[in-house]
Amino acid sequence: MDYFLLFLGIFLALFGLIGCFIPVIPGPPLSFLSLLMFQLTRWGGFSTTFMIVMALLAVGAVVLDYIVPALGTKKFGGTKRGTWGATIGVFVGMFFAPVGIFLCPLIGAYIGEYTGDNNSERSLKAAFGSFVGIMTGLVIKLIVSGVMLYYFAAALYGVIRSIEWFN
Repeated sequence: MDYFLLFLGIFLALFGLIGCFIPVIPGPPLSFLSLLMFQLTRWGGFSTTFMIVMALLAVGAVVLDYIVPALGTKKFGGTKRGTWGATIGVFVGMFFAPVGIFLCPLIGAYIGEYTGDNNSERSLKAAFGSFVGIMTGLVIKLIVSGVMLYYFAAALYGVIRSIEWFN
């Protein structure tokens, strides 16, 4: 059973990393599950505090991934219409991955702003803010999943070194 959990953990760790780029795959939560699978083996030695912190980081990264594009739109001068457009664009973009991940929030923010005041330049600036927000969310997810992948790989390396038939 331990070896099955290790292989499942490897699978989850890899999909967690891929999920940072594809919104329909929850990257950080899958990365956390890889740590949890390792923890459930006889070799699991992560502390409870460590696991709680990693779980909170995973949840925080997912929440920020939905909030940051709207905040980026607002920071670059977007109005409530542009913020709503970017938010709707994030959800619509999930159905048109991978291109829709980047384009739909941009288009949504632009349409929201443009319908509000018909100012093309301001609408484009707000759309750029949405793009900056999306990239920020992507970087946050990559960092969180990368840290979890590091700890999983380090623990897995220790297991591999301890198995007699590898020595």
